[in-house]
Amino acid sequence: MKITYDAEVDALYIRLLEGDHECRVLQLNDEISLNIGAGEVLVGIEVLDASEVLGSGQVPEIVLEKLKAS
Repeated sequence: MKITYDAEVDALYIRLLEGDHECRVLQLNDEISLNIGAGEVLVGIEVLDASEVLGSGQVPEIVLEKLKAS
Protein backbone atom coordinates (compact mmCIF):
# COMPACT_ATOMS: atom_id res chain seq x y z
CA MET A 1 0.00 0.00 0.00
CA LYS A 2 1.22 3.48 -0.80
CA ILE A 3 -0.31 6.75 0.41
CA THR A 4 0.59 9.99 -1.34
CA TYR A 5 -0.49 13.54 -0.63
CA ASP A 6 -0.16 16.49 -3.01
CA ALA A 7 -0.37 19.67 -0.91
CA GLU A 8 -0.51 21.88 -4.01
CA VAL A 9 -3.92 20.49 -5.02
CA ASP A 10 -4.87 19.10 -1.56
CA ALA A 11 -5.39 15.56 -2.88
CA LEU A 12 -4.70 12.27 -1.12
CA TYR A 13 -4.35 8.97 -2.96
CA ILE A 14 -4.29 5.56 -1.28
CA ARG A 15 -2.94 2.91 -3.68
CA LEU A 16 -3.86 -0.54 -2.44
CA LEU A 17 -2.41 -2.57 -5.33
CA GLU A 18 0.88 -1.93 -7.11
CA GLY A 19 1.33 -2.17 -10.86
CA ASP A 20 -0.67 -0.97 -13.84
CA HIS A 21 -4.39 -1.58 -13.65
CA GLU A 22 -7.15 -0.62 -16.04
CA CYS A 23 -9.76 0.84 -13.74
CA ARG A 24 -13.22 2.27 -13.78
CA VAL A 25 -13.94 5.16 -11.44
CA LEU A 26 -16.77 4.97 -8.94
CA GLN A 27 -17.54 8.49 -7.71
CA LEU A 28 -18.87 8.35 -4.14
CA ASN A 29 -19.32 12.12 -3.86
CA ASP A 30 -17.62 15.29 -5.11
CA GLU A 31 -14.47 14.57 -3.10
CA ILE A 32 -14.07 10.79 -2.93
CA SER A 33 -13.69 8.32 -5.78
CA LEU A 34 -12.72 4.67 -5.93
CA ASN A 35 -10.62 3.08 -8.65
CA ILE A 36 -12.02 -0.38 -9.33
CA GLY A 37 -9.95 -2.87 -11.31
CA ALA A 38 -10.63 -6.20 -13.00
CA GLY A 39 -12.67 -8.59 -10.90
CA GLU A 40 -14.15 -5.64 -8.97
CA VAL A 41 -10.95 -5.31 -6.92
CA LEU A 42 -10.40 -1.97 -5.18
CA VAL A 43 -7.13 -0.58 -6.55
CA GLY A 44 -7.11 2.88 -4.98
CA ILE A 45 -9.00 5.66 -3.25
CA GLU A 46 -8.72 9.34 -4.21
CA VAL A 47 -9.72 12.09 -1.80
CA LEU A 48 -9.94 15.66 -3.13
CA ASP A 49 -10.01 18.59 -0.69
CA ALA A 50 -8.32 16.12 1.65
CA SER A 51 -7.59 18.56 4.45
CA GLU A 52 -11.28 19.39 4.75
CA VAL A 53 -12.61 15.88 4.18
CA LEU A 54 -10.22 14.19 6.60
CA GLY A 55 -10.37 16.71 9.38
CA SER A 56 -10.00 20.15 10.80
CA GLY A 57 -8.22 21.92 7.95
CA GLN A 58 -5.14 19.70 7.88
CA VAL A 59 -4.27 16.21 6.75
CA PRO A 60 -4.56 14.08 9.89
CA GLU A 61 -1.84 11.92 11.38
CA ILE A 62 -1.86 8.39 9.99
CA VAL A 63 -1.63 5.58 12.52
CA LEU A 64 -1.04 1.97 11.48
CA GLU A 65 -2.13 -0.63 14.00
CA LYS A 66 -1.63 -4.37 14.24
CA LEU A 67 0.23 -4.69 10.94
CA LYS A 68 2.91 -7.31 10.51
CA ALA A 69 6.10 -6.22 8.80
CA SER A 70 6.96 -8.39 5.80
